[in-house]
Amino acid sequence: MTFFPNPCELRDLRDLPGCTVIALPPEIDLCNGAGLYQRIMSAVDARADRLRVLVLDLTGTHFMDSQGVRLVDDVRRALQPRARVRVVAAPDGVACRVLELTGIRRDVPVYDDLAEALDS
Repeated sequence: MTFFPNPCELRDLRDLPGCTVIALPPEIDLCNGAGLYQRIMSAVDARADRLRVLVLDLTGTHFMDSQGVRLVDDVRRALQPRARVRVVAAPDGVACRVLELTGIRRDVPVYDDLAEALDS
């Protein structure tokens, strides 16, 4: 029997002072977009009193369609006014290209690596 990973599973979640970093799965599409949103917002709600920056790490995401863009935008809109979302995406990756083509980069800052996102 072959076991497949849960497509709605977050790869990693790290808490830093005032900041939470969430690494998203290798694929984001219609199959898992809604489930990922629920998991991300559960993490956000658990940290609502101290969260200032939420970093969504897409460096390990190899496939993303419009559901990934919708996920990022929905999370951005759902955050408390004092919290901001930042995205990390490999500059030559699919996720970065999808974010660029859809124009979401106008509303959400996208960084090439995690260190850059955390320093801003």
